[in-house]
Parts: sequence; C-alpha cells; structure tokens
Amino acid sequence: MGAPRRPRHEDGGGGIGAAARARYLGQLDDSEFESALQELRLTRSIWTIDLAYLMRHFGVRHRFCTQTLGVDKGYKNQSFYRKHFDTEETRVNQLFAQAKACKVLVEKRTVSVQDIQAHLAQGHVAIVLVNSGVLHCDLCSSPVKYCCFAPSGHRCFCRSPDYQGHFIVLRGYNRATSCIFYNNPAYADRMCSTSISNFEEARTSYGTDEDILFVYLDS
Repeated sequence: MGAPRRPRHEDGGGGIGAAARARYLGQLDDSEFESALQELRLTRSIWTIDLAYLMRHFGVRHRFCTQTLGVDKGYKNQSFYRKHFDTEETRVNQLFAQAKACKVLVEKRTVSVQDIQAHLAQGHVAIVLVNSGVLHCDLCSSPVKYCCFAPSGHRCFCRSPDYQGHFIVLRGYNRATSCIFYNNPAYADRMCSTSISNFEEARTSYGTDEDILFVYLDS
C-alpha cells in the first residue's frame, strides 16, 4: 500500500529515497525533484501509489502492481499505519480512483519471482514494499545485518514483531545462488543481497499488499 513516508508512509519508510535512487532516469537536479514533491504534496506520508504518480510526473514508464486497489481497512489497527490512517485513507483511495485518468498504470495482480527476474534481466529496476523486520542482508556486517534499516544512532526496530514497511530498490539477481540484489535507500553507498526465500517472505508479509512498482529505464 504505502510506507507511510514513514510507514508505508513517513520517510522512515524510504519511499522518497527509493524514488531518488531511480531518478537518474531523467537526470533531474535536486531543485526539480523537490519541486515535484511539493507539487504532488509528498511531504509526510508516502504510499506506493504516490511513487507511481511521481514516476508519471517525470514521464517515467512504470507499472504498479498490488493486491489491493485502495486502502485495506484491516490496517487501521496496525501500529505501523494507525497514526495516519484516518487522514490518509480518503487521499490514497482518491489517488487510486483517479489513476487511469491521470495515466498512472495500476494493476491488481499477483507478481511472481519469475516476473521480477524477467524485469531485472532487461536492465530495469523495481521499487518494492517490504517488511523490514523480516528482510535481512547477507552482505552487511553483523551488527548492521539485522538493523540495517535503522539510521545511525537510532534504536533498531527490526526486532519488533510488528510490521515495519520500508521501500527497497531491486537491482539484479543471481539465479545460480538464488539471491537478489537491492539498494536500501537509507544507505546510498551500499548494495545489499538476500535469498529469494527471505525476499519473498518480506515482500508478501501482511501490510505490504505485495506492492511493487516496476520502473523502466528506457523511458
């Protein structure tokens, strides 16, 4: 659904960071990017549909796949969504309702690992909503390994049993070792890797709606 820009939504969720990782598509400067955020009112709570609108704004070819066309009311009592749920529900549902008219491509469908691998094999990237409490990197050093989504000096929230939405950017995969490579927007200089099985568990956790935004680098 979203990572409030922290949950599926405030940018502890990394939505803006994930979009910024892909913004070289149009070789935008900081002022253009910030102007777009203000114009689209992406200042607090970021959902995956917001990122799809951001791609459309910049003319980037995209395809947003999700299990839920709108806000799942079942998330209202989840700690991750609770703070902004009432104020965000109407806004986000309106974005879904207006998507077709705004030429934002949204599909309700299940995406397989094979679909993702085929997309990455063509040199494209994808922004994926995951439960960061489940996802772990096999390349990061030990203390970072299970807390790599916590900014330096902050408490590690990865050990919480509650859902913690976070966006990552998929960059590639290794079929032989069954691993997938991704960027964590919290660490711009780091390439992370995890097993396909761990990635699948993280991206299909309850709270993600299995959201994935395919971004095409030839646009």
